[in-house]
Amino acid sequence: MHTLDLLEQAVTAAEQLGYQVRREWLDGSGGGSCEVAGKKWIFLDLSLDSHEQLMQVLDAIAQDEALTTIPLPASLQSLTHRSRRAA
Repeated sequence: MHTLDLLEQAVTAAEQLGYQVRREWLDGSGGGSCEVAGKKWIFLDLSLDSHEQLMQVLDAIAQDEALTTIPLPASLQSLTHRSRRAA
């Protein structure tokens, strides 16, 4: 599957988990997940390539305990397992 398709599936999964996903030009200096005022956010750095953006999203959702409560496309299941093992 194409990386852009995986990225969109990952963003959809993140949104199902309650994350607000914001795409910003951060010039390679940031991005990732955080919580602000009780809301979960993922900032995607548009200066990164699509694979690196995908890894930002997967790293965030792989750490979320609620990940097991939503159905994931098969194409993302193995990727999130890898992100969990890497953490």
